[in-house]
Amino acid sequence: MRLNSAFLIIISMCISITTSAAEIAVKHPNVDPNSPRDYWPVELLKMALRYDTANTYNTSPAAEQEVNQARLKSMMNDGSLHVFWIGTSTEVEQEFRPVRVPLFKGLLGHRIFIIRQGDQAKFSRVNTMSDLLQLQAGQGRFWSDTPILESAGIEVVKPVKYINLFHMLDGGRFDYFPRAVHEPWSEVNRDPKLSLTIETDLMLIYPMPLYFFTAIDNIELASAIESGLRKSVADGTFDKMFFENPDIRSALEKTNVARRKVFRIDNPSLSPQTPLDEKELWFDIESVSNL
Repeated sequence: MRLNSAFLIIISMCISITTSAAEIAVKHPNVDPNSPRDYWPVELLKMALRYDTANTYNTSPAAEQEVNQARLKSMMNDGSLHVFWIGTSTEVEQEFRPVRVPLFKGLLGHRIFIIRQGDQAKFSRVNTMSDLLQLQAGQGRFWSDTPILESAGIEVVKPVKYINLFHMLDGGRFDYFPRAVHEPWSEVNRDPKLSLTIETDLMLIYPMPLYFFTAIDNIELASAIESGLRKSVADGTFDKMFFENPDIRSALEKTNVARRKVFRIDNPSLSPQTPLDEKELWFDIESVSNL
């Protein structure tokens, strides 16, 4: 009886340990459900982790809302977040562990502009990069793409808070707010009191992948996310979700790439490990005409 009791205790302990190991909490940023840039990564995170059939992941938002990128990094460092997403750079890849699969297939680096209503003629006169350099952009102070714009010679006004950019643009503090093609449509419609609209003639392109990041030592979570994402790319799930996403699809249709003047600039912040040669991970601008 003693042996049987001891055996049952050991079995119970093993079951408890196994169950505990299989239940993995994953805290992600608290997102705006009306922002495609926010809710799309959450959808991808949940989808990627479902490919790991050995574990069950409990994904949930952190308590804090509307935090800037500096605060997100702080939350990662203190453990109140397990994963976040950000436009990559060599510096951030040294601080956190990157999952090198571009969440928006590189669309983050395909920029169209939010401008003031009545300013379209000023942008329609832009024919060269030199012309564009005569205008001021607005961008978040801690955003990864801010130094990219500055390295191309673009003068950038840099407030800390994202929401301030819209009011500063409306107030004439700078000329345009570059946004990824899937972002500005909902942003302009969000506050009709501001006299803002979307510029119709120009596009600025630079390589800018948005990645998931975990803590440097959280190898297991990073590996599970990357494995799931790559499996979804291989079996077609990723592209199916991407091109069927109503906000992304609508934005690509409305952007009208074929008639825009395209200006390409470099991204000196990219890591040499960026998978630029893995074409299946990136958006092909020529494919817009096929939508």
